[in-house]
Amino acid sequence: MKKRYLIFLLNLSVFSNFYSQQTLNRTIEPSNCREGETVEYCSTHKKMQELLSDPSQKSKQLEYALLQEQALQKIKSGGIEKGVIYKIPVVFHVLHNGGVENISREQIMDALVIINRDYKRENTDANTVATPFQGLPVDVEIEFVLATKAPNGACFGGITRTISPLTYDGSNGGAQVDAIVAGNDIYQGQWSGSKYMNIFICQEIGGAAGYTTNPWQTGMKNGIWVLHNYVGSIGTSSENTSRTLTHESGHWLNLSHTWGPNNNPGNSASCSDDDGVSDTPICIGVSSCAMNSNTCNDLMPANGVTSSWTTDVVDNVENYMDYSYCSKMFTQGQKDRMRASLLSSVGGRSSVWTSSNLIATGANGATTLCKADFLSNKTVICAGETISFTDDSYNAPSGWTWTFTGGTPSTSILNNPSVVYSNPGFYSVTLTSTDGATSDSETKTSYIHVLPAANSIPFFEGFESYTSLNSLDLWSVYDQGANRPFSIYSGTGYSGTKCVKLNNFSETSTTSDELISSKIDLSSLSTSDIVTLSFRYSYKKKTSTNSESLKIIASNNCGSTWTTRKTISGTTLGTLTSTSAWTPSTISDWTTVHCTTISSIYFNSNFRFKLKFDGSGGNNLYVDDINIYSGAPSDNIVLSVNSINNTLLSELEVYPNPSEGELNVHFSIPSDENVSLQIQDVTGKLIQAQVVKAKTGSNLVLLDTSTLTSGVYFVNIQLNNIQKTIQFVVK
Repeated sequence: MKKRYLIFLLNLSVFSNFYSQQTLNRTIEPSNCREGETVEYCSTHKKMQELLSDPSQKSKQLEYALLQEQALQKIKSGGIEKGVIYKIPVVFHVLHNGGVENISREQIMDALVIINRDYKRENTDANTVATPFQGLPVDVEIEFVLATKAPNGACFGGITRTISPLTYDGSNGGAQVDAIVAGNDIYQGQWSGSKYMNIFICQEIGGAAGYTTNPWQTGMKNGIWVLHNYVGSIGTSSENTSRTLTHESGHWLNLSHTWGPNNNPGNSASCSDDDGVSDTPICIGVSSCAMNSNTCNDLMPANGVTSSWTTDVVDNVENYMDYSYCSKMFTQGQKDRMRASLLSSVGGRSSVWTSSNLIATGANGATTLCKADFLSNKTVICAGETISFTDDSYNAPSGWTWTFTGGTPSTSILNNPSVVYSNPGFYSVTLTSTDGATSDSETKTSYIHVLPAANSIPFFEGFESYTSLNSLDLWSVYDQGANRPFSIYSGTGYSGTKCVKLNNFSETSTTSDELISSKIDLSSLSTSDIVTLSFRYSYKKKTSTNSESLKIIASNNCGSTWTTRKTISGTTLGTLTSTSAWTPSTISDWTTVHCTTISSIYFNSNFRFKLKFDGSGGNNLYVDDINIYSGAPSDNIVLSVNSINNTLLSELEVYPNPSEGELNVHFSIPSDENVSLQIQDVTGKLIQAQVVKAKTGSNLVLLDTSTLTSGVYFVNIQLNNIQKTIQFVVK
């Protein structure tokens, strides 16, 4: 019997847990990695070399270098006021695809605290530098301030979030920025590098932990790229990776590595090069805390820069611009060079710290509350689970009033409360934040979804009874592009006239879309049982070079974590092409998939699964006849626990299908028996029934379908306690 269910469209944030990720293979130079790491710590100078291959960029770089030197000489001669703290507006752009790279605000704020601590010399480990450098760590007098105004003047919290699979592909940082410009949640447009220090947080950035370019460009792409697990010291990051932004912002402010302008620490040729700073000893660089390293003669001039050292000393491995794990200082020479970079108009650095820009970007210290907002660790749960809510209001809230419809507690005045939801349904959440003088409220309607009781197996879905996937209860969708999700399609199907379609033909870039089930109860199964998940799909490529994939992903804890159980990709997914939008027209256009890797670890009442399609501008995908049952794979729909794993009803077939007035049912049995035949509609209503005295061997029964209206039906054939079901269509 075909079951009817409701379907709903979920808030996108639910799918951030353990997203199945695809990171491209990169060529890594192990010598450029810090000890024990598998990414190159920095690739700034590699990016610089790529830029300088363009003559126009080389010209800009030379122009900038001249202005930089002029500003540096003014600083050294005392011609520029000392003691001024330059404030730089910062925006963190999180590029994610629902995975761990979508780091929390707490982790980002931790990173901001660390970078400011380091630049202000408030880090206590600066007091423990090696003896030759005692007293040399300096306060750079630069402060990084979270911007609170977007380019259009809109109030925001200093963080943008963009959903895109490009977070996994760092082969082109410009493409990652373009995705942020087009798809972020705050302002779709340019965030100028002459107004903000833009930090792009990704899952993969071309094999490095971080990189930027020296300041002679003014566009948004003159920002800093960094891996999510090298941001701050908490969350996905750690103390050992917490100073990457301190290092990369040094490059953004025109510092080189301590050994010179390349990404190759330990290269003995670096003794003939230098970083343009006189009080950092000449060295070749390290990739660990080699405190006794003394690789070059510090008295030897390099690149025309005369060392300020009067005796040969050990290398300054504790410098932020080296690769060690024990970095803890900038020198006065580095401070002068960074502050000089902020006086150059070529890279737009001279405008970022001006009072007018601080006001325009909301980095002038205003503390008035302008927006109430909140986040939660998940939005779809099973009954009885707890959700953690986090205040995300800005700026500087001091009081909170929460209302949780359907939750326990139903109200709270905590800034970050935890709430239990016990009953299935959709629930709204409201937060009113205040700074004591100004208040603002945010309500998110149907924000929390508590899933209903689990469906039992065998489970079947043919999508015939639905007109839309929106606001229903069995299925949810995730749409990476927030524009073309899985949706009900009328007019074709493997069986019937409806299915689910993904409009992949209209996509022009990489995408990721999911069709996710509600709970299905597998708790009645024993560990020795076999479970099969079957479905039909129809797909063609747009061009022969398309390489796309369809995955079956499962969860045994109601969606808290997910694991891929089967992947169909490339030519296995499909070899044929169609330059026009693909629509299947015959049964032969469909492929049946059987997944038998739903193992006993999923045999509980909180099993869920999803079909995930990763596209790259190919053609349309159609899905129909999703079927989960206990037993070996069956090409026939399984609707009864006894409908497979038997040979008593062999050679079963129905034709013609679609039916045009009569239906032929053919089967074979080993002995004379009474066989019951029933026709049911998609609601389970019995349309007709009869019992035939079948003979040993082959039997053919003709069923009258002339009075049936167009649609999908099922014919059930039962022999004793054995039953088989086949779906058919009436035109």
